[in-house]
Amino acid sequence: MASAAPSVLPKALLFDCDGVLVDTEKDGHRISFNETFAEKELGVTWDVDLYGELLKLGGKERMTAYFNKAGWPDKAPKSNEERKEFVASLHKRKTELFMALIEKKLLPLRPGVAKLIDQALGNGLNVAVCSTSNEKAVSAVVSFLLGPERAEKIQIFAGDVVPRKKPDPAIYLLAAETLGVEPSSCQGCRNDMYRNKSGYTGDEDFVNADAVFDCIGDPPEERFDLAFCGSLLEKQYVS
Repeated sequence: MASAAPSVLPKALLFDCDGVLVDTEKDGHRISFNETFAEKELGVTWDVDLYGELLKLGGKERMTAYFNKAGWPDKAPKSNEERKEFVASLHKRKTELFMALIEKKLLPLRPGVAKLIDQALGNGLNVAVCSTSNEKAVSAVVSFLLGPERAEKIQIFAGDVVPRKKPDPAIYLLAAETLGVEPSSCQGCRNDMYRNKSGYTGDEDFVNADAVFDCIGDPPEERFDLAFCGSLLEKQYVS
């Protein structure tokens, strides 16, 4: 059943990428990290449970933190500066492998995403993707999975465009400023705001979440759609 049109609409929808647009982590980024480690013969494999713990950090930071704790591979350099370059090269290769998965469409969009974006664009809302993942990887997701017509209407804020990564709100504040809208008029579509269940959040305790969704925008059950976004603003859930 279609949702009633809300009396208040956000000025912008700000989407996270990993786990919201695409369930990328377990079968995308993790696989690409492991393929990179195998290519470089580092003797490192991240299993599903370990990778779930490592998700608390960004990609390059993720590798550095892991190597600092578990020990650096024998093939890694010894100086801190050389190790930064080593990690950056690994991350670059990981991104190339991940983008190949996206280009082959081996990781599909999550249900309802395209419909919600079309609703937003059709109502004149700004749409942006805000992610601390590599900008090339995020652009590949938007271009190849959402298609060029949508992609040209969506702004991307990704990678190291802000000094502090999520959960710090810096990237969302930058998006709001760039789009020319007040942060209070933006609606974030993020794993950590509305507990959009993905491969790494399905077993979490969502008791304090404003809402829990398996996916967004699709019937028959009530889903995260534009009317729901408007209802949050009406209830002043967003500040």
